[in-house]
Amino acid sequence: MQANRKEIIMNFSVPPSDDDILVLAKDTLENLPDEFSEFCKDIELAVEDFASEDVEQQLDAEDPYEILLFLKSGKEISPGIEAKNSADNDCLVLYRRPILDYWAEVEEDFSDVITRIIFEEIAAEHDYTADEIAEMVLSHLS
Repeated sequence: MQANRKEIIMNFSVPPSDDDILVLAKDTLENLPDEFSEFCKDIELAVEDFASEDVEQQLDAEDPYEILLFLKSGKEISPGIEAKNSADNDCLVLYRRPILDYWAEVEEDFSDVITRIIFEEIAAEHDYTADEIAEMVLSHLS
């Protein structure tokens, strides 16, 4: 764990809310390794219960629980359709219900789950290999 990383302690008697997920996601983005900081400097975050039907179709998902998050280009008007001129930032949308379902399956610390899925999405979007992603996640969570 990085020395400058703030510790967030959350004890949940109910499932984490949208706001809880946003806090953890913001902390993850603030503490990404240097090689990711350029990718994420202007990224926005959002939390929704499930992906829209458009996103499901774009990702060829058969089940809404398959999609944990989606990195939407700020240039997109809607999935797959880009505007020619756009000043909007990219947006990382986290899907609360699938994340909670995944968390229940893996039985890991919830903040580690959020960190892992954000790392994997951003690294995959920027063509890191599966081995590189796994190594970065392990080193960042240790």
